[in-house]
Amino acid sequence: MNLLALVVGFGIMGIVVVDGLGVNWGTMATHKLPPKKVVQMLKDNNINKVKIFDADETTMSALTGSGLEVMVAIPNDQLKVMGSYDRAKDWVHKNVTRYNFNGGVNITFVAVGNEPFLKSYNGSFINLTFPALQNIQNALNEAGLGSSVKATVPLNADVYDSPSSNPVPSAGRFRPDIIGQMTQIVDFLGNNSAPITINIYPFLSLYGNDDFPLNYAFFDGAKPVDDNGVAYTNVFDANFDTLVSALKAVGHGDMPIIVGEVGWPTEGDKHANCGSAYRFYNGLLPRLGANRGTPLRPTYIEVYLFGLLDEDAKSIAPGAFERHWGIFKFDGQPKFPIDLSGQGQNKLLIGAENVTYQPKKWCMFNPEAKDLTKLAANIDYACTFSDCTALGYGSSCNTLDANGNASYAFNMYFQVKNQDEDACIFQGLATITTKNISQGQCNFPIQIVASTASSFSSSLVLLIAGVWFLLSGVMFEV
Repeated sequence: MNLLALVVGFGIMGIVVVDGLGVNWGTMATHKLPPKKVVQMLKDNNINKVKIFDADETTMSALTGSGLEVMVAIPNDQLKVMGSYDRAKDWVHKNVTRYNFNGGVNITFVAVGNEPFLKSYNGSFINLTFPALQNIQNALNEAGLGSSVKATVPLNADVYDSPSSNPVPSAGRFRPDIIGQMTQIVDFLGNNSAPITINIYPFLSLYGNDDFPLNYAFFDGAKPVDDNGVAYTNVFDANFDTLVSALKAVGHGDMPIIVGEVGWPTEGDKHANCGSAYRFYNGLLPRLGANRGTPLRPTYIEVYLFGLLDEDAKSIAPGAFERHWGIFKFDGQPKFPIDLSGQGQNKLLIGAENVTYQPKKWCMFNPEAKDLTKLAANIDYACTFSDCTALGYGSSCNTLDANGNASYAFNMYFQVKNQDEDACIFQGLATITTKNISQGQCNFPIQIVASTASSFSSSLVLLIAGVWFLLSGVMFEV
């Protein structure tokens, strides 16, 4: 295979991407782009690999005949039932074998769970993951698909670490509390010629840690960290090689590694913005394009960027940035210039075409309102059922005044509710306007027209995700 993927299209107008580059397509949004538009957007940008977080029939239907390589997934809440081999076989039949035909879906991997060993899960999935992995791969083997479809487990980088007494990549080991389970998983992956999948987030090294050296999160300008004569100039390389060392310690130093998620958010924190995202991708992609790899793996690395689209219904318990990982905005339009070929020729990607938006109407604070005693409560309500993360510290709308905060919150709720007039009352504190009330860098968006499926569940999803606003003690100046 060439170092760079083949050009799609004709002549010099085609788009080139780093060989093997994929993206994560998350769908936790109140107003989802039609899946067929998303698939077309992927093809227009010559992104030929996609990782999804389930095996939703609508998504799979859109992927049918696309030629894209697809990693489907089994959510964590299904790991327990996959401990039954019969249930695992049923899942494989319904979600893999069913699409295995000429012109079907080119499924290459099954992700068994998603970061199931996160410390924040308090061990809920520790004893469920390996049996599920084992049963799914065995079911794939029994179905005659084991040579072309591999089961893997996307893991958070917190499954390994280096001791505080020797915090260098060469000292990397799996966490003591899960070493037994990780050894089982790695042995099984090795026996089935399957890769281990790891999610690496340099941004999280900075988030909430003002002592972390800023430049080390990127790929330029950092002071090298010495590891027995090996110089590490960025946290991505150091993190990746810590995993290599951990694998070596359990006898699998040559195991293939997929980076299942890596990216940079553009909202929700002082370090989350388009400028930092541009800097990060402008360092990562040229390295991938040149097949430079890391000091311990100085070769090609298979990577899935996280993510494709912003998701306004994701939980923000980990941080407000969770809804803003996309290289495209919620409506499928590009955020910043990027070069997926890794050649540094940055330009805006091709956005989703023929997107249908709601009318040009906004909900704003009513300047004639007299009783403001219930304003804070109404803002909290609006933010519980919509996405107000842009109002947070360091975000694009953080500089709004009291009326601006109210207008932003009211408008986000109004858009989630498909511009229903009854959604812009707020006890007389709000009014509808046809004038764009965006201010400076703070955009007051108009939502896209939602499909029936996405609008049906949006209120419930946001109720769960937005509870954070009520529990976190976040207050807006009013």
